Formats: sequence, C-alpha cells, structure tokens
Amino acid sequence: MEKVQLANDLEFSRIVHGHWRLEEWNLSDQELLALVEQCIEWGITTFDHADIYGGYTCEEIFGRALALKPELRDKIQIVSKCGIKLVSGNRPDHSIKSYDTSKKHIIESAERSLKNMGTDYLDLLLIHRPDPFMNPAETAEAFNELKKQGKVRHFGVSNFTPSQFNMLQSYCDTELVTNQIELSVLHTEPFFNGSMDHCLEKRIAPMAWSPLAGGRLFTGSDEKSAAVKKTMEKVGSEIGAESLDETAYAWLLAHPGRIMPIVGSGKKERIAAAVKAEQLKMSTEQWFDILQSSMGREVD
Repeated sequence: MEKVQLANDLEFSRIVHGHWRLEEWNLSDQELLALVEQCIEWGITTFDHADIYGGYTCEEIFGRALALKPELRDKIQIVSKCGIKLVSGNRPDHSIKSYDTSKKHIIESAERSLKNMGTDYLDLLLIHRPDPFMNPAETAEAFNELKKQGKVRHFGVSNFTPSQFNMLQSYCDTELVTNQIELSVLHTEPFFNGSMDHCLEKRIAPMAWSPLAGGRLFTGSDEKSAAVKKTMEKVGSEIGAESLDETAYAWLLAHPGRIMPIVGSGKKERIAAAVKAEQLKMSTEQWFDILQSSMGREVD
C-alpha cells in the first residue's frame, strides 16, 4: 500500500483504520487483535482514535488487544484526538458538553490515552474541534511539553478552517502535519471552501472522516444521494469497481491532494473494499462526473 509522508519521521498508510465505533463492534480482545493484524497484512498501519470514542472506552479496548501482542506497536502508527469534553458516566466532572484546549486538559488527555492504549507515545495527537475559547499560546505549550517528554511525536488538528489552522500554527514551534476533515462524494464542501486549497498550499495530506457519508451513500433516499449513487454505479462499472464503497474510496484516492480516507468499519469486507480501491484508476472526467452529480449541476 502507498505510504504518505507527513513529516521526516512520520509515515502513514494511505488508508487509515478508524475506531470511532469500536465499542459497537462487540469484538473480543483476540478478535480485535486479529482484525488489527489483518489490516497490517493489507498494508493499513495507521489507526485513528479519540479520547471520547465509545464514551471514553474505545482506547482502552484497543489497548487490551494490543497488549496481547505488544511487538505490533512498532509496526503501526496511533493517532488520537482530544479537546472535546462529553457528559459521560466515565467523566462525572463534566456538567455540559464543551471544548477544552487548555495546557492542563491536553496533557492530561494525552497521558490518559497513553495509559489506556498501553503505549509510551502517540505518533500523532489532534485537537478534535476548533475551540472558540482557545488560548493558542497555552495549546502550543502543551504540544511543546508532550513532544519534549517524548509522549507525542507530532501534532495536528481536526475540523479546522484554514484560518483556524494558520492561527494555531503561528503559535507552534513544530509543524502541524494534518487536518482531519469530513470529506466524501456527498460532502464535497472542502473542495470549495478553501480547506483543500489550504492543504495543497501547505503540502499537508488531509485525513478524510466519514468517507462513505455515514452510510448515506447506501441508504439515502433523498434526490442528491440517489443521483450520486446512479453516477457512481456507472463510473464504478467503467473502472472495474465491485461495490459502491470501492468507487467512493477510489474517488477520494484519485485526487492529487493525497487524501487519506478513514475506514470506520469492523468488518473485514468493508476494509478490503478500501484496500482494493487503491488499485482502481479513475480519469479526471469520471471524477468530475461524480462531483457534478453531487453538486446537482455542471461546474461553471
């Protein structure tokens, strides 16, 4: 599988395995370990987490599986995110949903993620959402301390606009290496709101969450979903795709911006579809055919 260079000492697999719904997969520790090993065998070595996933439980579930074969840690890259505070029985001190990008919260969240996953370091830590109450100097101090202590190797953001990214970057001593954004055939706004332009300008490879539009691509009955599905079936048959998800991943992978789709499924056949998509070749006209069906009109 193709690798994407995010920094001199940080390389991700082009396809990322996301563990947002890990708790719902109902896998035993041994079954999860087998899934991780299958991903590695297919070339997927990057695993995406966040402290809040599964009501603050998913990192610990992943950690238990990894503990069964700790030598795998050197073969994978672990991503986590922090900054969102959920009301949860696992966080009884949280009275409302809010954001917290203070130095104290970032460091405590990172250290808890390390403990939960049984690892000495995170390859990448992202600020999960833009925080309107952010003190960027304090956030940058947290990054510096975690990096100096070897607890986090690199940092980035998630769901940030270009101006929010640039603002935080201006305070940081190290380069922010990615922006994790929502991007799919049914959510094409990043191609028009400056997000992809910014990534290309900064030579940043973005991570794409919800690359199948949360399943709406398969189940959506609205006019837009139906139109996109019809076009994707046509293009898919032209490029040799065996399923809609293969075509959806191929569409993202075809873009020159080195987009890294996050596959958030615990089913091997779903993950395999993303792996197969890397071998599919989509022409520029086919790419625009799908884009325009999502836009509902021709490009200007």
